[in-house]
Amino acid sequence: MKRYVVTVNGMVQGVGFRPFVYHLATALRLCGFVQNTADGVCAEIQGSDTACTSFLLQLKENAPPPAHIESLSVIKIPLRDEHAFAILPSREGETNTQISPDTAICPECANEIADETNRRYRYALTNCTRCGPRFTIVKNMPYDRKNASLADFPMCDVCRAEYENPHNRRFHAQPNACAACGPKVKFYEKFQNIAQDPYLSFVQAIHKGEIVAIKGIGGFHLSCDAANEEAVKLLRKRKLRYDKPFAVMMRDIQTVQKHCFLTKEEQVLLLSPQTPIVLLKKKPACAIAPSVTLTNQRIGVMLPYAPLQCICMEFFEALIMTSGNLSDRPMVYLDDEAFSLLPRVADHILTHNRPIVRRMDDSVAMVVNSVPRLIRRARGYVPEPLPLQGNTRVILAVGPQQKNTFCLAKGEHGLLSGHMGDLRDIDTSAEYVHEMDSYIQLFDGIPEAVACDLHPDYVSTAYASRYQGSIPIFPIQHHHAHFASVLAEHNLQDHPAIGMVFDGTGYGEDGTIWGGELLFGTVRESKRMGHLDPFPLLGGEQAIREPWRIALSLLDMACGRETALSRYPGQEAPLLLQAGDQHVNAPLTSSMGRLFDGVCAIIGVKTHVTYEGQAAIELQQIMDSTAKGSYHFELHTHSGGVIFHWQSLIRALLLDHQAGVSPGVLSAR
Repeated sequence: MKRYVVTVNGMVQGVGFRPFVYHLATALRLCGFVQNTADGVCAEIQGSDTACTSFLLQLKENAPPPAHIESLSVIKIPLRDEHAFAILPSREGETNTQISPDTAICPECANEIADETNRRYRYALTNCTRCGPRFTIVKNMPYDRKNASLADFPMCDVCRAEYENPHNRRFHAQPNACAACGPKVKFYEKFQNIAQDPYLSFVQAIHKGEIVAIKGIGGFHLSCDAANEEAVKLLRKRKLRYDKPFAVMMRDIQTVQKHCFLTKEEQVLLLSPQTPIVLLKKKPACAIAPSVTLTNQRIGVMLPYAPLQCICMEFFEALIMTSGNLSDRPMVYLDDEAFSLLPRVADHILTHNRPIVRRMDDSVAMVVNSVPRLIRRARGYVPEPLPLQGNTRVILAVGPQQKNTFCLAKGEHGLLSGHMGDLRDIDTSAEYVHEMDSYIQLFDGIPEAVACDLHPDYVSTAYASRYQGSIPIFPIQHHHAHFASVLAEHNLQDHPAIGMVFDGTGYGEDGTIWGGELLFGTVRESKRMGHLDPFPLLGGEQAIREPWRIALSLLDMACGRETALSRYPGQEAPLLLQAGDQHVNAPLTSSMGRLFDGVCAIIGVKTHVTYEGQAAIELQQIMDSTAKGSYHFELHTHSGGVIFHWQSLIRALLLDHQAGVSPGVLSAR
């Protein structure tokens, strides 16, 4: 007989790991116990040498998904007088474990809510150890009901029996609930009157062409009939969302195949436990309203991942499911905010009283050359850690200004936040500070150093300055961060490399706006070896929203003032160029993203944009893949390195455009 204490670290809480350990131990006739700790999962096992060895082998090889064991330690301890195996209450302490991301409803739960004879028929908060909310409901570690937003909902006798039954898949499922004891779903007509039948009222509202706010896993969505053109136009008007496509939730994979081309890799993504929004090519016969995507040839599609969504989708093939927010504001996730803000954009609200602890946007993915690529990493993936080489001290990387995410590096893990958004918005910046503080508390990661962007005026830089004088603060140049992240992704931390870094905006070491950079170096440091020839942004940031200003600047430098002014007659263009000559509100940029913006305006595709990256997306949409030839940069060297001159490219582009070459061919070249 032997007795061992087994400590398991990794993603082992909220994923049915303790029930798995219990079943394994009892099957091998071991005695002892298992419990959650702030450090992971701890088990003590006692039995024969053969049984203990088999336990350890199966523990590592047969852990239930999405459980993931990062480390496992085994220590021999004295025998005890025990004759059974039990799951003990959790033990608290220093946090050194991982929290499971929220996962989509499993087939078993989906079948239950669709079965009229089942006690969970149409119960919209159904879950089990294999599925449901995790990260968005946990307040503290270890992961237990008392530390989650279900703490105020004691289980009824039937749910308690499931919870305590080792042979039930809800054995120790912390969010376990039913209609008798769990949170309740309500439909508020005009955000005021409670409807008798929430689902009937929802269906009637959608059929009328109205907009309904729906509470999801990580926040509220705004929903309307995706086939109703007038309803979609109304939603665009209320959200002030003039051009950006809407995401669509489709009933099932057969519905997706009806409206979209679907590869094997795309189908796997859609059906995965993470259920991201996947960007798919529309079929010519796609019956989705034109205003859903406007000129975009792709449509963002997801399948229902929460029980409430599954119930709603029984009655519709496709619904708009876009973030529940006002224009350029973060997605609403708190109930009081939903009732105060969302009446401006929605007619009614379908909600429940299970609190959401933290906002979590839908993830967005796209398959490129048969490889899935995450465009936005959020629900379903966060907070699954990224592996880091070595045992790093606790470092807080506060992230950029736009499309912000932050990262808490601790030990061998990098804990990335979900999508935070644009920190220039006051609500987003407040949520950013709240979530950063929450990460530090939840993962017990008191920073020993802080990394921030080189830009002195970013909100994230201001947050980093809170640590001034107490711990080291490391300002990092924006494009070096891009360069280093790619090296780290490919395990090239110690290898010198050449990197081309193209984006829209990044504060450069010389005080100008970088974005078309040739770098050489390692993860630790890099040197700027070349860049696009800089050009002025006429009118500053306004040029980003009005790409014709960038086109004016490019044409002035490439073709001369007369040509530039002939393309943009009127009173404003001469004044902008004059201000540029005097370096007034005309910062220099070497940004490839801004060059794309200018090209888009020159060939007449888009002179004004309403969301970031729109001009480049429009160019990609119209691109003729059969086009031949390409435009070229001229390379010039000087003491500072290589300059990529784009002037000849602009001249050739303008000549082809004037000769009647189609925008699709111009875009491809």
